[in-house]
Amino acid sequence: MKDIGNYRKAYEKRELLETNIPEDPINLFNKWFHEVEDFGGVDEVNAMTVSTIGLDGFPKSRVVLLKQFTYEGFIFYTNYNSEKGRAIDHNPNVCLSFFWHSLERQVIIKGIAEKTSENISDGYFESRPTGSKLGAIVSNQSEVILSREVLEEGLKHLEKDFEGKEIPRPQFWGGYLIRPVEVEFWQGRPNRLHDRIRYHLQEDYSWKIDRLSP
Repeated sequence: MKDIGNYRKAYEKRELLETNIPEDPINLFNKWFHEVEDFGGVDEVNAMTVSTIGLDGFPKSRVVLLKQFTYEGFIFYTNYNSEKGRAIDHNPNVCLSFFWHSLERQVIIKGIAEKTSENISDGYFESRPTGSKLGAIVSNQSEVILSREVLEEGLKHLEKDFEGKEIPRPQFWGGYLIRPVEVEFWQGRPNRLHDRIRYHLQEDYSWKIDRLSP
C-alpha cells in the first residue's frame, strides 16, 4: 500500500472576503466560472459532481456537465430512467459540487431538482451532435447489458433508421433544473485557514451570508 499521508499542497493564489462579494450567489458563481475559464488549467470548467440519495438509501456521486445556469438555478441533462433519474424522482434533494484546482476553488450547492420544460429539453437535444442524439436513444442508462457490442450494434441500426431524417428527443431524456437553497464558496488559503462563505436562502428569498470556519 502506498503511503500518501505526506502529500501536501500550499494554497496561496486568491482570497475570498466579505468586502468584495455580491448579495446573490449566482453572481459570484458567474464571476468565478469565467475567472476559471480565463485562467485556464481546467479541461471542462462545467464538469460538476451530482450527488443523490439512491433508492437503497445510499448517497451516490457522479460527474456530469453543467449546461446552463441562470438566477433560477443550474441545468444538466440525462436519461430520466437512469439511476440518478430514479433517485431524483424518489428524493429531489441533491448536491452539486465543482472543484477548480487551477484557482484552488470549490463550490458546493444544495438544491431541489425538477425537470425542465419540454421546450428547453427539446431545444438542447436539437443542438447536440447526431452521434450524441443516437447515443441517448440506444443507451438504457444504468441497466445491465451483456457486452459493449450490444450498444455498438444498436447504434448501427439507429444510424441506418435515421439516415437523412430528424432525430426526435426521446421522452425518457431531458433536463433537470436544480434550484439552490444553499451555496458555499471555498477558496484555498495558506496554513489550511481556507475561506468559506455560505449563502443560505431565506423565506423571503433573500440570501443570508455567513463565514464558516475552515
